[in-house]
Amino acid sequence: MDMARLSSKGQVTIPVDIRRKLGLREGDKVVFAEKSGNIVILNSNAMAWGELQAAFAGEAERVGWQSEEDAVAYCKEIRREMGAESDGHTD
Repeated sequence: MDMARLSSKGQVTIPVDIRRKLGLREGDKVVFAEKSGNIVILNSNAMAWGELQAAFAGEAERVGWQSEEDAVAYCKEIRREMGAESDGHTD
């Protein structure tokens, strides 16, 4: 268990072990959330990534992608289309 002291300005230094476990670096943002009656601190980047993954869960299967290569091929196709549009060429 780690402890921290609250400053007169309401600031707390997050102990180094906790920062490492959360993957926090200088400048990162944290989220305070209530969970089961407790307040927890979360790495906002990790939380946002988790929400994004949850939002897209099952989409690869829905569109018929079977592998990572399918996703890469789709990204290349979109880039080609975007390049054609910026050049004034459309198919």
